[in-house]
Amino acid sequence: MDDLDQIKQLAGLNGNAGKLAEYKGYDTPTRLEGSNPSITAAEKINYQKEHDIQPGTPEWFKLWFSLPFMTGEKPW
Repeated sequence: MDDLDQIKQLAGLNGNAGKLAEYKGYDTPTRLEGSNPSITAAEKINYQKEHDIQPGTPEWFKLWFSLPFMTGEKPW
């Protein structure tokens, strides 16, 4: 992929506008496709409600602030 194709993809001009993928880490092929934070947030909110996790508790901080792609820590 040359620079112009990459710029078009990042700008959403390659026909894939609005098609976002889950972020799998920097070295994966989908890294330029972006991510959809609302999907991840919805999953975390549902998990929080199902397990009655209260804001400010250690479990809540682990759920919302863990860095699984950097540290390997699983949020749940």
